[in-house]
Amino acid sequence: MSGQSSAGGIHHWWAQRLSSLALIPLSLWFVASALTLIGADHAHFTAWVGEPGNMLMMVLLIVAVFYHTGQGLQVVIEDYIHSEAALRSSLIATRAFVYIGGVSCLLSVFTIAFRS
Repeated sequence: MSGQSSAGGIHHWWAQRLSSLALIPLSLWFVASALTLIGADHAHFTAWVGEPGNMLMMVLLIVAVFYHTGQGLQVVIEDYIHSEAALRSSLIATRAFVYIGGVSCLLSVFTIAFRS
């Protein structure tokens, strides 16, 4: 947004770099896990998601993906939208998408993992 201090920009830059670093091992874990689930039935998949380690990794991946996406979209919006009203509404819409999407994914993982 306009009027941001340089300290806020530095924090944003570092947060985006750290989230991208977190996404490297999380993405590799996800791809390797997905490959092991090829041909698995629904019961095997739900049991896999219900394992505490896999559930934790899924939660971390979801949080990192949506956080990093929100950070990246914010930068693009701030760089290319110059009308203050359009800027604010775009940032609000993006933040809503990130929160709603992230919470929806987390609820899906928890529903699958804790379904009895």
